[in-house]
Amino acid sequence: MTTFENAQKRLEKALQHLEISEDALDILSQPKEALQGRLSIRMDDGSLKSFTGYRVRYNDHRGPTKGGIRFHPDVNLDEVQSLAFWMTFKCAVTDLPFGGGKGGVTVNPKELSHKEIERLSREYIRVFYDFIGPDRDIPAPDVYTNAMIMGWMQDEYSKIGRKSTPAIITGKPIALGGSLGRNTATARGAYFTIRELIKEKNIDPKTQRVAIQGFGNAGYYLAKFLYDDGYKIVAISDSRGGIYSEDGLNPNDVMKGKREKGSVHDVYCHGSVCDLGFKPLESKEILEIDCDILIPAALENQITKENAPNVKAKIICEVANGPTTPEADEILIEKGVTIIPDILANAGGVTVSYFEWVQNKAGYYWKEEEVEEKLKERIIPAFQRIHTIKKEKNVDMRTAAYIYATSKIVDAIDARGTREYFKKA
Repeated sequence: MTTFENAQKRLEKALQHLEISEDALDILSQPKEALQGRLSIRMDDGSLKSFTGYRVRYNDHRGPTKGGIRFHPDVNLDEVQSLAFWMTFKCAVTDLPFGGGKGGVTVNPKELSHKEIERLSREYIRVFYDFIGPDRDIPAPDVYTNAMIMGWMQDEYSKIGRKSTPAIITGKPIALGGSLGRNTATARGAYFTIRELIKEKNIDPKTQRVAIQGFGNAGYYLAKFLYDDGYKIVAISDSRGGIYSEDGLNPNDVMKGKREKGSVHDVYCHGSVCDLGFKPLESKEILEIDCDILIPAALENQITKENAPNVKAKIICEVANGPTTPEADEILIEKGVTIIPDILANAGGVTVSYFEWVQNKAGYYWKEEEVEEKLKERIIPAFQRIHTIKKEKNVDMRTAAYIYATSKIVDAIDARGTREYFKKA
């Protein structure tokens, strides 16, 4: 089964609790448009090399499409289409006036020099220039892309259009129109959802042991926020492996070690840290660690029907997009695991991207405290709405999130007229 077919199963489950028009069902079944392009750049050694790039606009009934661009060797059309699908519902969950889009390039950025990555970033904009726009489709950073890359992309778009267009890209450097608070937004949004769930369950945070798969920007800051609140971080991993400590880990020390050594796994076997009781882990091994809260913050399809029976956590917060397959979902729900779904848990990033877009449009910029407060005002009510639907309809959190998001999208579709409306005319 493809990733896109898995993604659609989320919608199918929600539709069992909704009555929607045939028009809306038809529109939501496929992306509005998709473009594949060849990105050719001059390498440092003088050779010409081509990479495949993608951009998908899934649905724009609620506004211009919004979604990141990832540089990863496994990027393909199925993945990008699925991510655009998820973004459509993610934007609706927090009532953002956006639809869902996504982009990517099939490349291993670790094999490129900084100059080659800049050329590739600018070439992406040249190839997809007519497909994107500040009122049509607004990219942002994703896996292995960052503020610097977004800055190059915005600069290239502005050069082609011969005018400064900061609202074309979000997640930019502050000096180029980026928003304060964007760097921590995904993690802060996830932190708010965990905090609200813990309150609902009347659990003391200091009793909770946390394992985090994926120690990039979002994983690190979420670990930091939780650690500062008294949660015990017992395991952390990245793509090369991880470490475990029954006594707990300080995420600040782990990040310092990762930056010095190159990976979380390397923190284990260098210097005095080997004497601190750390144990090495494989990246996916962390998913089966004995913990209370599991945070998959890496890539999609990590928790599957094969390893779901071995998951010991009682709460899963999906900071990654699509980390749990539908088959795994059913196993986890049967086990009584509460899953904070990706379209809610990681919506903080796109929410502050929306704030950045608004600031770029207005030419007026907010203080970091204001951004964080506005994020809180979006995420916490979204959590409460979804948790209420969960209880009222006796469904899991993911289904509740899709019920709410689908109803918002369908309202925008039906407001343009439905088959039943035109039959009466």
